[in-house]
Amino acid sequence: MAQFLISLPALERNARMLQEVAQAAGAHMLVALKAFSTTAGLGVLKPYAAGCCASGLYEARLGARHLGGHVAVYSPAYREAELAELLEFAHHIDFNSIPQWQRWRGLCLAHPRVQSGQLQLGLRINPCFSTGHTALYDPCVPGSRLGIPADQLQGADLTGISGLHFHTLCEQGAQELIDTFRAFEKQFGSLLASPQIRYLNLGGGHWITKPDYDRPALINLLREIREMYHVEVYLEPGEAWAIHTGVLRARVLDIFESLGYQHAILDVSASAHMPDVLEMPYRPEVYALHPAGTGTPAVQLPGEHYAPAAHPGEKAHTYRLGAPTCLAGDVIGDFSFDAPLQVDDTVILDDMSHYTIVKTTHFNGVPHPDIAVLHADGSITTAKRFSYADFESRLG
Repeated sequence: MAQFLISLPALERNARMLQEVAQAAGAHMLVALKAFSTTAGLGVLKPYAAGCCASGLYEARLGARHLGGHVAVYSPAYREAELAELLEFAHHIDFNSIPQWQRWRGLCLAHPRVQSGQLQLGLRINPCFSTGHTALYDPCVPGSRLGIPADQLQGADLTGISGLHFHTLCEQGAQELIDTFRAFEKQFGSLLASPQIRYLNLGGGHWITKPDYDRPALINLLREIREMYHVEVYLEPGEAWAIHTGVLRARVLDIFESLGYQHAILDVSASAHMPDVLEMPYRPEVYALHPAGTGTPAVQLPGEHYAPAAHPGEKAHTYRLGAPTCLAGDVIGDFSFDAPLQVDDTVILDDMSHYTIVKTTHFNGVPHPDIAVLHADGSITTAKRFSYADFESRLG
């Protein structure tokens, strides 16, 4: 059976690094549950995180239960019943448009938690400044529905607003954040400096735990914002908490030649289990078990050796790795290996903790991989084994 395998020590390594940055900068580091919300791992992150950011009621409930601390919520639009429940326990609620703010302003300002200051209300801003490379993940592309551009704030009644929020990055470094903040500051600096604004949320997409990320530059920026504008500063990375902490272990179900390609069918699906492979598009690092292998995937088990796959034709044996679904394009990619693959071989897809488990579907009724965690002592615990009942329960 396929298996998502997450290393708890690796999660803690990332969490320590993020906490160190937050403490040095005097900022608050939230877990973006849209990227990683595996409950078996949230307990590891809890001591290091200031709380969570949520995209709606369900994620907010999950974060409040498993992480505690600060619950920041942003959604492009809210239902009344959803918002009424969030008012009872969230700490920040950010609105995506002036019409949304106007519609729900009365309901929010009348709530005792808002009146007492336990809950603050903010607006998501669109600085219209792009640093990304993939339009699908760029909130600042022309026609974006995410965030409020500067001209729409002119004349708007912002009474009751005490926070500003922008989120524009995706897998990017400190310099991109610095450049974005300067663009934001140029357009919204006077509002940020006003006494009513008490917090600034810099969103996510920060690759803080990558080896080459300029953490000192980030710390300097966060200190500068706090000292100049006298606001509480929040960041909500997602991938940075979980990057290089997990793998997806797959099994070869069939191998055959067709139309000039050697196909290897795995028991995992790009569409159902790792949709970024199709959406981004994204090419994962792949390994095969091999006695002479020297590869280093994110999670390594005692006694196993891993040979990295390469681009097609670079090594002796090339295969198109595909899924056991009827979608013609459900293909992970073309990879070459040192040795030929065999049915029942294990193939390792690297770095599969973030933006995988949170996006899994039951497309075609494909069984979900188990979710398992690797403990510091080397033992493995299966945190969740999915069944037919899980598939059926999602269909009404």
